[in-house]
Parts: sequence; C-alpha cells; structure tokens
Amino acid sequence: MTDATIRQIPFLDASGEEKTLDDFGAGAVLVVNVASKCGLTPQYAQLEELQRAYGERGFTVLGFPCNQFFGQEPGSMEQILEFCSTSYGVTFPVNDKVKVNGRSAHELYKALTQTPDADGKAGRVEWNFEKFLVSPDGAVRRFRPRQKPDDPEIVAAIEAALVDVDR
Repeated sequence: MTDATIRQIPFLDASGEEKTLDDFGAGAVLVVNVASKCGLTPQYAQLEELQRAYGERGFTVLGFPCNQFFGQEPGSMEQILEFCSTSYGVTFPVNDKVKVNGRSAHELYKALTQTPDADGKAGRVEWNFEKFLVSPDGAVRRFRPRQKPDDPEIVAAIEAALVDVDR
C-alpha cells in the first residue's frame, strides 16, 4: 500500500494532543500496538534498540497501547508510561490507547490493516505487537506480532525506508 495520506491521519498522543505520523518528521515510522501484560511485552526492549539505532536518521517507533487482546493493557496512560520507562527504558513516543480491530478501530488502524502481510493476508490485527512500517512516501509494510523487531527482514525494511531520507 502506498498512500501519503496515511501520514496525515490524526491520533492523540499520551497527553491528549492531536498528532499525525508527519509530526514525527519525514522519516520512516514503525507503528506498533503495545501491551504491558503480554507474553510479547519483552519486544519493548528491541523496539527501543531500533529507536536508538535509527532515531538520528529520522526513524521513529510509535507505540499505541491497546487493551483489545484479553485485557493485556488495562492501566491508565500514566501507569503505561511509567511501566515503559522503568521496565524497558522506552524513549520513543507511546500514544493514547486505541482500538485496532472492529467497528470502533482507530482510523489509523483501519487504514494500516488494509495492508497485507508477507503471506498476502490483510485485515484484523492478530495480537499485541503487530508492526506496520510506514515509509516517508506512505508505503506500508506489515509484520505480524511474533516477528521480533530486530528480525533481519524488519531491520532491512527500515534501512531501505531510510535510504531516501539519507540522500
């Protein structure tokens, strides 16, 4: 999927301020639905490593807490931010809670989930820590929850998305 308008879909940051993907610069953005009480929660550490490795090149990880999967993100925004900071040293933006599936899914996720994964399957987010890499031109690559953030395929996709920014 390539659609630059995806970068202009508004969402709320953790303090309730309206933002868009474009507000995080012209680089690539990795959008991830996150949760504090999930078996995949340790992926926060790898997401933070990506942020530190590529942040100076215009890359940003954006976390979106979601409580749709067995209530694995029940806390308030204050609790979520405290957990991310103290447990994983998260420096990337963690935004307001969203729904990622169903009729009340956030508009950003309605757009992102139209993108198929490597197997050609689009549609619903499968679980916490599903990843969507949005390139500067609005192209989207989708990576399923069990694919770790430091997987060579994801790292290569990030590097490819940043090549145009580096020029």
